[in-house]
Amino acid sequence: MRLYYSQTSPYARKIRVVIAEKGLEDQVDLNLCNPFENPESLRKINPLGKVPALILPEGTVLYDSRVIADYLDARSPRPALIPPNGAKRWAVLRQQALGDGITDAAVAMVMETRRPAAQQSTHWKTRWQSAIERALGVLETEISDLQRDSHLGQISIGCALGYLDFRLSDFDWRKSHPKTALWYADFAQRPSMRATAHEE
Repeated sequence: MRLYYSQTSPYARKIRVVIAEKGLEDQVDLNLCNPFENPESLRKINPLGKVPALILPEGTVLYDSRVIADYLDARSPRPALIPPNGAKRWAVLRQQALGDGITDAAVAMVMETRRPAAQQSTHWKTRWQSAIERALGVLETEISDLQRDSHLGQISIGCALGYLDFRLSDFDWRKSHPKTALWYADFAQRPSMRATAHEE
């Protein structure tokens, strides 16, 4: 398999963490690229021009971190990052959605701040920040649900918090969310998280 990724993408980091947690490093070749440079090699396999994108052994290409994570989890049954059924499955997928939602809002804020100042929308930046704050508020009340075996919900949330630190460092989320901060301080020390830390 071949993974197209960038060092700064939180979605690609999520997949690299999944690969490490599943012990699949020797089955995946990493292809570093910058999607903002619109490389032809990436556009050929993903019409959206985004990372992550995963080329499977038979040549099929998967894109979107949720799809790729699901595939990788099914490819190697242990450790299972997504429960196969029941309430635990929906809890993990809901946590993944919460983490991905934080990431979506954070990426949107970052992209907006890169526009010329006169073109930036205060309305949208406020809306995205409010979404992040509400999601973190929910997470703070449910943090005990994450303090179990590693799963995809944890990975998604951990990568979202890591991206906040990387790109929105002025957003002091720890001050108002001490339980989440304590959980993340521990989770961020996992070998898979340390090995995939964001780099410019």
